[in-house]
Amino acid sequence: MSALSACRAGSDTPQGVAEGFLDEHYVRINLEAAKAYCVGPALDKVNEEARLVAGQVIDSSTREPHVTYRFVERHDDGPERATFVYEASIEVDDAEPFTRRWLVSTRKEADGQWKVSNFSEYGSNE
Repeated sequence: MSALSACRAGSDTPQGVAEGFLDEHYVRINLEAAKAYCVGPALDKVNEEARLVAGQVIDSSTREPHVTYRFVERHDDGPERATFVYEASIEVDDAEPFTRRWLVSTRKEADGQWKVSNFSEYGSNE
């Protein structure tokens, strides 16, 4: 879960959708659940990731990362689009911790629901 889960935005808000997506995709590593938050290029990316890991065995020997993240900034791109930047801290047993930044774009769909329309990941020093 996110490091600030007590201060979470509502699930029907653009930020709440972005954070729900991050929780499923990066924290829980549940690509099927992450798809529910996505449309367009974001959905294409998650489908491709799912295809790439299909058949991979996850068992007790798999080193799962411990992921926390924090909200950094928001950019509104009109009333129906918002983009968010988050900084993540990732720790894996027997490895050095590292950070990443995630850029998550959201848009309001015709049915009034917010969805993640695109996302990208980059090193915090890039």
